[in-house]
Amino acid sequence: MGSPSFHELKKQASFFLKEKIKSARLVLTDVTSAQLLTEEATDEDSWPSDTRTMGLISRAAFEVDDYWRIVDILHKRLWKFDKENWRGSYRALVILEHLLTHGPERVSEEFQSDKEVIKEMSMFQHLDEKRFNWGLRVREKSERILKLLDEDLSFLKQERCKARKVTSGIKGFGSCTQISLDKRLEESRSQMYFRCNYNNDGGERNKDLNYPNHAFGDDEHLDRAALLST
Repeated sequence: MGSPSFHELKKQASFFLKEKIKSARLVLTDVTSAQLLTEEATDEDSWPSDTRTMGLISRAAFEVDDYWRIVDILHKRLWKFDKENWRGSYRALVILEHLLTHGPERVSEEFQSDKEVIKEMSMFQHLDEKRFNWGLRVREKSERILKLLDEDLSFLKQERCKARKVTSGIKGFGSCTQISLDKRLEESRSQMYFRCNYNNDGGERNKDLNYPNHAFGDDEHLDRAALLST
């Protein structure tokens, strides 16, 4: 392998600087790991969220303090949407979809006030330099969110039921060990560093797969530890 290019070194330096800032915030302020993870997952320049990251955020949302931190970040990301800065808002939609189908039931009521900007996103048009139709991806995600936020709640209940059945059907949890959110955050950062080194084409290839990784707030009999992702 040849020497790393200037672009690669710049990306690595930027990554390490961000990590130092995050570590300092954890030590010196009242920021939580879930809050940092949500900020990272919805950042304009971040990589698309994987299912494990979305599962961590959804589980954290069942804690009152983290719930308000998470929804506040999502509100702000959605309302910053415009034709130039759309990626952060789109990634907020990805997280919101997972929260609606896997997180606390109150999420649906919380985001009724964001329907206006989500409708605006449903008309977005954009082709990237590789001719990938991101406009279509954003429109499809927006339309699905609007259906989930419908006031009669029938579609939302149906999708939550589907997600719960998938979760209940996952086997092999008997030997699962609960891993702290802080440790998972570090693992997520390590994966991002790996991508920075070995995937420099800038493409966003990950799909928005919403595999459930955690318990539901409306079923008290589910074993919380047994529903953590391996």
